[in-house]
Amino acid sequence: MTDVFPAVCLVDDDASVRKSIARLLESSGFEVEAFSEPEAFLEHLTAHSVPVAVLDIRMKGMSGMVLLAHLCARSPGTRVIFITAHEASAAKATVMQAGAFAFFTKPFDHTRFLAAVRDAFGHISPDKKLTRMVDERSFALETKSSGCAVRRL
Repeated sequence: MTDVFPAVCLVDDDASVRKSIARLLESSGFEVEAFSEPEAFLEHLTAHSVPVAVLDIRMKGMSGMVLLAHLCARSPGTRVIFITAHEASAAKATVMQAGAFAFFTKPFDHTRFLAAVRDAFGHISPDKKLTRMVDERSFALETKSSGCAVRRL
């Protein structure tokens, strides 16, 4: 039996990265809605439910952290997984504290990334505390039923 998931929204301004991650997700059975600009994703959000979003931290125009604030205000139940090509310890701490579900530095382990996406769709009870590997380091994370805990970013 194959799991059926709603679409994962992917927001990354780098076309090659966007295409690569979309292929990875699709090869694992996920539908993907890909966006090159955060504003296009926010427009999509006005008419569609978005259970899981994969966001790049550094994009031209609006950063992933600003996009997270918009997303949390409009769709607080959305689980957000961040990706970045830059080592960003401060950004990681900020977005995880703000309610991001997971954080990965590119290039990342595909198996762990796909596991985080599956988990974000609710295959782990939202009331259960868990420990997960994020970006190949141990990171204790308490799942949140609402997803977002936005503070001033």
